[in-house]
Amino acid sequence: MGWQRRSRIVALVLAGGQGQRLRPLTELRSKPAVPFGGKWRIIDFVMSNLVNSGIHGIYVLTQYKAQSLLEHLQETWVRSFGPNSFITAVPAQMQSGQSWYQGTADAIHQNLRLLDRSRPHLVAVFGGDHVYKMNVRQMVDYHRECGAVATVACMPVPSEEASDFGVVKIDGHRRIVEFQEKPEHPAEIPGRPGWSLISMGNYIFNTSTLVDFLEEDAADPHSVHDFGKSILPKLIEVMPVYAYDFHRNRIPLESAEESAYWRDIGTLDAYYEANLDLKNVQPKLNLYNWDWPIRSVSYSDPPVKFVFDDGHRRGEAIQSTVAGGCIIAGGYVKDSVLGRNILIDQGAVVENSVVLDNCWIGRGAQVRNAIIDKNNHIAPGDRIGYDAARDAERFHISPGGIVVVSRGKDSPESRARDV
Repeated sequence: MGWQRRSRIVALVLAGGQGQRLRPLTELRSKPAVPFGGKWRIIDFVMSNLVNSGIHGIYVLTQYKAQSLLEHLQETWVRSFGPNSFITAVPAQMQSGQSWYQGTADAIHQNLRLLDRSRPHLVAVFGGDHVYKMNVRQMVDYHRECGAVATVACMPVPSEEASDFGVVKIDGHRRIVEFQEKPEHPAEIPGRPGWSLISMGNYIFNTSTLVDFLEEDAADPHSVHDFGKSILPKLIEVMPVYAYDFHRNRIPLESAEESAYWRDIGTLDAYYEANLDLKNVQPKLNLYNWDWPIRSVSYSDPPVKFVFDDGHRRGEAIQSTVAGGCIIAGGYVKDSVLGRNILIDQGAVVENSVVLDNCWIGRGAQVRNAIIDKNNHIAPGDRIGYDAARDAERFHISPGGIVVVSRGKDSPESRARDV
């Protein structure tokens, strides 16, 4: 823990993403507030990574459709750990001029005053909309060992997959020499042909360098005020900026493969696949490691209940995850992820689906290959995921063919809190 004594660190979490490609799940909430895995919100992963890494000075910068996110942060994360230790939600307030955040760099620039309170040596700028586990302490150690003014967390991927991301070109010492925005021919990792480094959007900065370059960028009328497009390309020309290989990061009690899990669940199909991976015997994302817990709101839900045991109505859930408060009342669930307080009524079947909080799957209803947003009542006998033409008339269909049922209206029968 010597690095903590030597360097004060403050984290700024960018949690204002609109998540356009996740609509309709983001019609009423920002992307970091979207539920995941039946228990968590996407924001919980970056917050848990920072806290588990011993970083307790955290500001969460929100913007778009932030009400549910702010409520979740208030119930789960907003707290004080003592002097210079805090977790605080910061709504967008148009601190500079008359505009909301114009880019990731502008979001930090408008909130530079927050750094005056604790005067940190280092600033961690992390995104709030990815699902992963990361020991941030190891990235900080690497930053200091390299003598970097900025360090970018990077993920090695096959070069043919890198064109959809921002690509980092490095020299033989892992110093960054170029940023490539969705290049047709991505730069390869030296000594590793066929592989490229993509930026994960997580950065460590020396505070003085960050402030200087943000001030310069804010004064540039031609800038798009984005870290990857505006700040870092200028910074690498004059100062040492290094790439941190995320595949080298290690989580206690986990294998190298588990430790290297990172998903950009920016599309409905990616979101669906990442959720359903959790029900596998050996999921790629290990959520059962008590040495690296992913924290969230702790509700006073009753235990899950499976009721009836006869040939015509037996409550069963096979190869699925089921959150607190659910009642499987003579229904059948297979290869699915159920959120909190869901009722699966007699004869209902749910397969290969993600069902969010406070839904009622009516008697005899059938649901497959679907994402059901919270507060929905699926009528008795209804069928979702069986008739593509009928589903398209009523619901949203993802490019991969997943049926997405938009969030239902609140009702007096609602049992799950609306966060």
